[in-house]
Amino acid sequence: MRIKVNWNTTSILILLVGAAWIWLSRVPSLSASANGKVAPHPGFQAPDFTLQTSQGEMVTLSDLRGQAVIINLWASWCPPCRVEMPELQKVYQAYHDQGLQVLAVNVTSQDDTQAAVKFSAQLGLTFPILLDLDGDVSRAYRLQSLPTTYFVDRDGIIQDVVVGGPMAEALLRVRVENLLVKVGS
Repeated sequence: MRIKVNWNTTSILILLVGAAWIWLSRVPSLSASANGKVAPHPGFQAPDFTLQTSQGEMVTLSDLRGQAVIINLWASWCPPCRVEMPELQKVYQAYHDQGLQVLAVNVTSQDDTQAAVKFSAQLGLTFPILLDLDGDVSRAYRLQSLPTTYFVDRDGIIQDVVVGGPMAEALLRVRVENLLVKVGS
């Protein structure tokens, strides 16, 4: 009988420790940060930003109103980012004339500028490579994983968010076509 009581007590103790561990190690909600500000998500205005391209030009998101925009936060050392960049280029080439813009925001505060520029040149990327030198855009978008991609309509409203990757060309095409249909109607 004594063995059974110890086993029950041990089982209950393990369950309590496990529940406490799960509670303490839970991932915070993607919709809010520690300071209570809501993270950008579908249905909300995309946070505006101005960043410099790798060629020294300034690009402001709000200046692109009227165009559908893919905002892709990435780093040159990130394997999924590297895999999906050629797919983003294909989609950009296919839909640019229909009003699609791609902004590849390099998380330069966690990357090397030269590595990012070299990588984009090797791939022959023709969309803007923006440098988030101070991490301001990463903070504004509450970046938690690389890559993270926002699909923004012509009114500046986020329609979809994909955290992680790599995204295949087919997945990108479906999201872009849905975005262009939604904003074109």
